[in-house]
Amino acid sequence: MNTGIRRFLARVDIDRLLTAVLVCGLLILWEIAAQRRWVNTLFFPAPSAIGKTLLAQLASGELFVNVGATLKRAGAGLALGSAAGLALGILLGFFTRIRRLVDPIIGALYPIPKLALFPLFLIFFGLGDSPHIALIALASFFPVLINTVAGARQINPEYFEIAQSYGADRKTMLLRVILPGALPSVLSGLRLAVGNALITAIAVELMNAREGLGAQIWWSWETLLTTNLYVAILCTAVLGIGSHYLLEFLSQKLLPWQVDRGKPATINPIPEI
Repeated sequence: MNTGIRRFLARVDIDRLLTAVLVCGLLILWEIAAQRRWVNTLFFPAPSAIGKTLLAQLASGELFVNVGATLKRAGAGLALGSAAGLALGILLGFFTRIRRLVDPIIGALYPIPKLALFPLFLIFFGLGDSPHIALIALASFFPVLINTVAGARQINPEYFEIAQSYGADRKTMLLRVILPGALPSVLSGLRLAVGNALITAIAVELMNAREGLGAQIWWSWETLLTTNLYVAILCTAVLGIGSHYLLEFLSQKLLPWQVDRGKPATINPIPEI
């Protein structure tokens, strides 16, 4: 085999290359099927037509407005919900009695579909972005909370004994033992929270918004401009992929010692203070 080819293959992630080839193959097959009218182009427009619509929306700035509106709502709700989930999760993971008191409430609220609460949020917060952000915050809150509690509880009790033997106070225990120990689980919860934030943001925009990717999807479906609908779906997928790789990058920077050995986590109780 040629030396240049060997060097190229050594640098390329084969799995990602195969994924890219598979996606390109499916797009080519889709284009051929649309051009030859094997499918209804009203519901399955050709990828080339979707690409033209995407370029047109980029040129007009319409896409930036909708993506920006969705990101603003999802980002604000994610920040509020994640911060609250992290704070309460550390508290519940550290204090057993408080956790036993609050656990039934969390168990009752978590399964409730968050969109079912949107009419109530409209009553409480009024019109505008406030009810959207509040609902997104609620959807982001529970994954971070539950994973933070699990991460805090699985810290080895010996770490607390060592820290206490060195005279660590509660603040030092929090910053030097609990947060670093729970961080892998917190980041796992944050991954779920990001997905929940995007899903909820677009879902509430479908019901009540003038701008945003969800609003574009609903308006496109009502007017049967399906190329616009596919552009919104494509942008949503890109946001999801981008957030995934961003969190992977953060995990590598914040957890350089973390190695996935495929072993299940062991949850150990920690001493209550």
